[in-house]
Amino acid sequence: MDTKTRIGIIGGNGWIGGAVARAVVGAQLLPPGNLTLSCRSAPPGWLPDAHWTHDNQALIDRSDVVILSVRPQDWPAIRVSAPGRLVISVMAGVTIADIASRLGTPRVVRGLPNAAAEVGKSFTPWTASAQATDEDRATVRQLLDSFGSEDEVATEAEIDYMTGLSGTGPAYPALLAAAMMRDAMAHGLPPEVARRAVVALLVGTGRLFEKNDEDPEKTMAAFLEYRGVTAAAIEAMQASGFETAVSAGLAAALRKSLDLGAAAD
Repeated sequence: MDTKTRIGIIGGNGWIGGAVARAVVGAQLLPPGNLTLSCRSAPPGWLPDAHWTHDNQALIDRSDVVILSVRPQDWPAIRVSAPGRLVISVMAGVTIADIASRLGTPRVVRGLPNAAAEVGKSFTPWTASAQATDEDRATVRQLLDSFGSEDEVATEAEIDYMTGLSGTGPAYPALLAAAMMRDAMAHGLPPEVARRAVVALLVGTGRLFEKNDEDPEKTMAAFLEYRGVTAAAIEAMQASGFETAVSAGLAAALRKSLDLGAAAD
């Protein structure tokens, strides 16, 4: 991506849009002046050297690459035209065909970052239209790598599924953490001790997986083979339907992703 590239983020003051803007500048991919960010209210105080606007069409007109970072339910109200632009959408459920038709450009990418973009640790699956060029793909990789890691996948169906998998960010680990904390407190641990213990467990696990690139199945198998305290806990959780509950949750997330896309048509 050339340092003269101009990027516009529709929804630039939102959770994901803001994280992307900060990451692009922080990684020195572009100077702030090459960014145009739209927001509904008064411009915020951060990134003052970027261009802020309420006019999404004006944003597109001064951009080479446009990032759609709005909620799917807000998509019907986005009435703009982006001929000749590369458009990257981070909306759940809204199809490449819908975006291409509405914005008048065949060069469309769908990607699903998550909230960990804020700390440079988002995993972002993405897929591109047939008309996206090799240069477009290189641009997408640079952008996504600035706030984590990425993988191109073959189909939009995979993106829809991963909306409820990696797209959820910290939500599922937080669900596990909250359950463990409640159990710890029920056994008499002070809340602050329970929280520190559980958070340290999750953070340490993530860093180990990142450092060793180990298959989680192998990690679990090693504990089961040892036949100690952890094996007893794993087997009890499995017997209580842990994996079934996870599958049910992911299935519900997929249905919701598809419903959001259908409602946004």
